[in-house]
Amino acid sequence: MRVLIISDLHANLEAIGALPSDFDQLWVLGDLVNYGPNPAEVIEFVREKAAMVVRGNHDHSIGFDEDPRCSVSFRAMAEETRRYTRSVLDEEHRKYLRNLPLKATVAVEEVRFLMCHAVPANPLFEYRREESPLWLADEVGPGIGIELVGHTHIPFRRSLESRLVVNPGSVGQPKHGRAEACYAIWQDGKISLESVAYDVEQTVEKLRRLSLSAAVFQDLAFVLRNGTVPSALPRPML
Repeated sequence: MRVLIISDLHANLEAIGALPSDFDQLWVLGDLVNYGPNPAEVIEFVREKAAMVVRGNHDHSIGFDEDPRCSVSFRAMAEETRRYTRSVLDEEHRKYLRNLPLKATVAVEEVRFLMCHAVPANPLFEYRREESPLWLADEVGPGIGIELVGHTHIPFRRSLESRLVVNPGSVGQPKHGRAEACYAIWQDGKISLESVAYDVEQTVEKLRRLSLSAAVFQDLAFVLRNGTVPSALPRPML
């Protein structure tokens, strides 16, 4: 069994198009929408291809018309793209996002997986880094061997006494310092973190054509091109 595990797609069709297609199952850890220019197409991709999907904070935001509770650095980007996303999605798309589960479990090759977008106790909103001691206290349920999470856009794998915690990083808006789509592969009893380059400038050009403020467009383009938050480095000339 070869499983492709992805998170934080953020309406980036070009990044999704660069992912490997030779998988038996696709698992998605939430945040299909916002920040990117192709929310409807990304939802349709997930609906057609994914065996397992959980809801992220941006999916929840669009489905229920609520605040996604982003960090200060991303608040303006989230609000402007949220308005755009809601304008291009129909009620069927929003209903699909509303109905996604907050958590899911699945067993493959005698390994039980728990998947959620953020953390089990707060599946939508808690931002937790790899080094946090709080992973040790997670109540994941009996028999869980691998805990799959997203939300931070930074890939990692951390071995605990009873299980492995894995974050595949972000497909559509990575923050690990490189303009690459991140993902994980489960195969032959092992899980690996991978990444692949994609046509970032095509995504940037699509964003340029949206009705976004100049500052928000520049910040979105910066994140895509640099794989980091806008405040971390000087703003580039565009």
